[in-house]
This record gives sequence, structure tokens and C-alpha cells, in this order.
Amino acid sequence: MRKQKIQSLIILLCWLSSFTFIQAQVDYFPPAGQWEKKEASAVGLNAKALERAISFALRNEYSGSRDLRQAILKGFSREPFHSLLGPTKKRGGPAGIIIKDGYWVASWGDTQRVDMTFSVTKSYLSTLAGLAVDQDLFQTNELVAKYVWDGTFKGAHNQQIQWKHLLNQSSDWSGSLWGLHDWADRPPREGDIDDWKNRILHPPGTYYKYNDVRVNVLAYSLLQLWRRPLPEILKKKIMQPIGASTTWRWFGYENSWVNMDGQWVQSVSGGGHSGGGLFISTEDHARFGLLFLNQGNWAGQQLISKEWISTATKPSAANPSYGFLWWLNHPESNRYVAAAGKDMFYAAGFGGNYIIVLPQQNMVVVTRWLEPKQFAPFLQKVLNAL
Repeated sequence: MRKQKIQSLIILLCWLSSFTFIQAQVDYFPPAGQWEKKEASAVGLNAKALERAISFALRNEYSGSRDLRQAILKGFSREPFHSLLGPTKKRGGPAGIIIKDGYWVASWGDTQRVDMTFSVTKSYLSTLAGLAVDQDLFQTNELVAKYVWDGTFKGAHNQQIQWKHLLNQSSDWSGSLWGLHDWADRPPREGDIDDWKNRILHPPGTYYKYNDVRVNVLAYSLLQLWRRPLPEILKKKIMQPIGASTTWRWFGYENSWVNMDGQWVQSVSGGGHSGGGLFISTEDHARFGLLFLNQGNWAGQQLISKEWISTATKPSAANPSYGFLWWLNHPESNRYVAAAGKDMFYAAGFGGNYIIVLPQQNMVVVTRWLEPKQFAPFLQKVLNAL
């Protein structure tokens, strides 16, 4: 095990040493309710190659049920006591948009349909953390217990957790939130409930585990920090300035309401694992991706600092394929696409939902309801159009 960790560290250091972030140059920012379209050839892309990529996405629709209640319960059937606590919505078919230099060059499906987006929500949650850092509300290496002192971070282990550990999913936070237990989320293949409950905890920052309960702890902690509903912050500081529609919604659970300074506020979830999360259109996703392609600047207005985006998209020690709730194009990832470049980062969610930011190519690709195993082949086909 120690040898494997050393080898992984060597690979990470070599990868970082060759990393050069390319500053994208976005030529156009779509006004609210509009998006200028250009022919593929006008922005240096091959139209027939894009058609092949789109045809591939349409042929490889996510194989789960369009009734997402069934898809969720089946997808997480190994988890003890798993249930739906938040709203769900039957999904549409495959949809997507390809943006080059800010212009809309290709699309498929119903791009205005509002659908669940599952763990793509996590990258929006990361953005709420970034806005807080930009306003000096906290620093990522500070203890969360300093700010959230209601018992959520009590105990010898939990009180050591820093904000960055929640953001890169290496906290190993132990406990229950909204009736959901950390140990019941994606449990190991081996053992039983007693083994999972009584496991040895890893020191914060040393062990990566994708865990929605702990992401919900981050959302709850950010709510305690902002002391305002997180969707309200996102709307005011990000979605309205980038011209997003008014159709998106961000939900928590039926039991995730808290008394915030005398008013009941819902603590939102970081995905749709138990229902809830962000419900949003493909077009609004594309605007969000374009903001990150342009290093947080929208038509001259710096909405979120480029320093935060750089920090959020750096590999973490516990998982070099993961930053602050953003996935990275690292060679150790099973979704690695060499042609995309080392600077690619993306949001990913259950059912094949993706926002892919490609600084080297000055592109954003949003694809929804793509069979997850086809992510890399699909993206390679898009890149073949260059």
C-alpha cells in the first residue's frame, strides 16, 4: 500500500511539473435570453466531425429509466436505508451544447428543458465556497468547527476537519445529517453494517471517499457561514449576471429545514442521490461553464476570482483526479482523454450529466443523459472536430 501511494505521488508530481494553464480568450458572452450561433467552420471546427459526435451521444443514451425515482433507487440499491427525501423529476432524452470562443456551434435535444443534474450540483456548491473565500469569510485551511459550533463537528476526528477536506472529499467526516448516515453512503463491498459503522477513521486529508452525506455537511456548513439561502447567493452573484434563465431550482430534503436567524431556510443538497439538488437546463449549464472557461470573468465583470478557479481545479493529495468538487483530466482517471489537455476540468453527475471546460481548445461542452462509460469516446469525437 505504501509503495502504491509513493508511485501515485511521483505520477502526480510529474504531471504537475508539466502543467501549464492556458488562459482562454472568449470572444462573445451571450446576453440573457439570446445566444449567437456560428457555423462550425467559422470557428475552426469540422461540421461533419461534430455531427458524428452528436450522433454518438444520441445513440448512447443513459441506460437507466427515464423515471428517475426508479433509476435512483436501483442505482443505489446496495445502500442500507436508502430512500428519496427530496423532489425528483422524470428526465428527458439526450441533450447537449458545444460552445467555441463563446459562440453556440452545435446542439442536440431539448436544451431548454429543466432536468435533475445530480452531482453536477457539487461544482455549483464549490462556487458558493469560492465566493465566500473571495469575501474573506473563511480560508480553506481553517477548521470548520471554528464556524460551525453546533455539534456537527464534535469529537476528536471531526474537529480536525478543515474546509478544504470537505471540498475535496477527504474529510472522512463521521456522523448523520438529515437522517442519512455517512457510513451508509456507497459502503464497501466487504463487511456489513457493524463493520461500516465501527470502521477506523482516516486522518482528514489523507483518504478520498465520494460521499454525498459529507457534501451535504459542506452545504449545511456554508449555509451557517452565509446565513442566507445558498440558491439566493448563487442567483444574485452568478446566475443573474451570466444571463441564466429563471427556470432553475435548487432543492434540499423534506427534513433539511433549519432555523436561520428566526426564519426557516432549507439546507440544499449537493446532488440528487436522495432526491433534490439542482434542476436546470442545458443552456444554463453552458453559461456556467463559459464563466469558468473565462476564468470567472463575464464580459469584463469578475464574478468569482481566477485565483479560486485555479485553486479549485488543482489535484488533491488524496485523489489527483479531483479538485474542489471538480473532476480533473488526470492520467489516473478512468475518464482520462489525453487530447483534451491537462487543464481540462469538468462537473459530472449520475445518469451521464457533464459540464466540460476545455481551456486549451477554448470550448465548453455540455452533455446530458450520456451513458457514463461513453464519456471518453464521446469527448474524443468532439475533439476530432478540431
